[in-house]
Amino acid sequence: MSRPGAGAVSAAERAEGRRMGLVAAGGMLGALAATSCCIIPLVLFALGIGGAWIGDLTALAPYQPIFIAATLIFLGTGYYLVYRRRDAACADGRLCARPLPRRGVKLALWAATTLIASAIAFPYLARALLGA
Repeated sequence: MSRPGAGAVSAAERAEGRRMGLVAAGGMLGALAATSCCIIPLVLFALGIGGAWIGDLTALAPYQPIFIAATLIFLGTGYYLVYRRRDAACADGRLCARPLPRRGVKLALWAATTLIASAIAFPYLARALLGA
């Protein structure tokens, strides 16, 4: 017979898991939005995907600083939720393991960090590579 509450995930833990997932999704969407004016069209052309609609993505360039700021806020919140230290004591009859699926959230956070870093560095690298 198992102990009551053993392995159960509390409502607060489920809510924190949802928060982490939403923050990671916000970071990914923000990073994609920040790269939509410059890097995404370049990648699409490299993959052989083209069309007149890709030129419309440059209309998002004035909003890139806003997308970058929002993404940095999402990423900072996400890293705090995922990597903060937990010193909470376990109650009797409960497991002290981290039941939340953090691997996917960490992967999304690091992927968004890579995207946003490339979006921030792209204007400087493009100038250096093109000799402008």
